[in-house]
Amino acid sequence: MQLPLDGPDYAPESGVVKRLVILLHGLGADGEDLIGLAPALAEALPDTQFLAPNAPYPCDMAPYGYQWFSLRDWSLASMENGVREVAPTLQQYIDEQRDRFALADAAVALVGFSQGTMTGLFCALRRPNPLAAIVGFSGALIGAQTLADEALSRPPICLIHGAMDPVVPYPAMGMAKAALEAARVPVETHTRPMLAHGIDPEGIAIATKFLGKSFGGV
Repeated sequence: MQLPLDGPDYAPESGVVKRLVILLHGLGADGEDLIGLAPALAEALPDTQFLAPNAPYPCDMAPYGYQWFSLRDWSLASMENGVREVAPTLQQYIDEQRDRFALADAAVALVGFSQGTMTGLFCALRRPNPLAAIVGFSGALIGAQTLADEALSRPPICLIHGAMDPVVPYPAMGMAKAALEAARVPVETHTRPMLAHGIDPEGIAIATKFLGKSFGGV
């Protein structure tokens, strides 16, 4: 049985939904942490519904917030086990929200931060039909060693990472790019030179441009 996901949303002023962007927060946060990106993104993405679900589990490293999986153990095996366990829950949520707004997969994009990036990348690449795009801030690619065999779709990906990140090391972006390119997944990367573990205005501008291009005429 999959766990239900819920969280804040931001609807288009037009009342017409032609696109869907799902925002995936990081460890110890919640949907409110990322829904604040919606107004800025919406300026360039009219007729877009934004959803920011809370991850399904209470954070086990803080007295508040949620997690997609535990990060008490940062080993690759532990993180991969965690993301594989939560993947069906996120996949079901994507399907439900896509169908709720009567959209195709090509009209749905994921935007993640940190652990949300890790979870979103893993799920999107293993969906039978490609989503419009994935934007990942300050994240990493989990399951890289099995990606070539498990990838079912290859949506365009944009990775943005702060060079001063003390939480998810900056080299994780380069490692992700190499693995994605080896699996024939289109990917572009952007370094934010003085940024730590976060999202800055320039990163939002990069994400907005990428999403607009990826949605195309949808």
